Amino acid sequence: MHFNLPELVKSLGYFGVWGIIFAESGLLIGFFLPGDSLLFTAGFVASQNLLNIWVLIFGAFVCAVLGDNVGYFTGHKFGRKLFDKEDSWLFHKKHIVKTQDFYEKHGKKTIVLARFMPIVRTFAPIVAGIGAMQYKSFMSYNLIGGFVWTFGITLLGFFLGKSLPAEQLDKYLLPIIGLIIVVSLLPSIIHVIQENRVNKQ
Repeated sequence: MHFNLPELVKSLGYFGVWGIIFAESGLLIGFFLPGDSLLFTAGFVASQNLLNIWVLIFGAFVCAVLGDNVGYFTGHKFGRKLFDKEDSWLFHKKHIVKTQDFYEKHGKKTIVLARFMPIVRTFAPIVAGIGAMQYKSFMSYNLIGGFVWTFGITLLGFFLGKSLPAEQLDKYLLPIIGLIIVVSLLPSIIHVIQENRVNKQ
C-alpha cells in the first residue's frame, strides 16, 4: 500500500490539517510533521472542490500564528532549561542550538524565513522566547511569516490543481510534492554541509 497524501488530507479535513500546522509550529514534538507538503496538498485537494480554499487557508494561518505563540511562551517560560533537557527520540538539543545559530545570523527575520525550513520552523519561536525578543516585535514577524507561508504554499497547490487537466492530476501530484519536500529541506542540507566543512578546517 503506498502513502497517499491527498487521501490523507481528505480524511483529516479542516481540523486535521489545522491541528498538524499548529503542532508543527508550536509543539516540540512537531518538528517531524510535513507542513509544506501538507499545505500544498491541501490546496491541491481544495482545487478539486473537496475543501473550501479560503476556510482552509484562514484556519491554517490562525493555527500557524497560534502555534508560534505557544513556541514563544515555551521558550520564554523554560528558557535555558531546554538546553539541560536530556535528549530523547522526540527531542534533540542540537535542533535548539542549530536554530539559535540561524537566529544569530539572520536576526528577527528568522521568524519569517524559518516558516520555509523544516525543524527550524518549530524551534525558531522557542529560541525567540529564550532570547527575550520583545513580544510585540515577535508577533509582527509571526503574522507576516504565517501569512506568507500559509497563503503562499496553499494557493500554489490550489492554482496548480486548477491548471492541470483532470486526467493528469495523479500523474503530476506525487513528483510535485516530492519536489516541494526537497526544496524545503535544501536550506537545512546546505547548512549541514557548510557546518561540516567548517568543522574539518
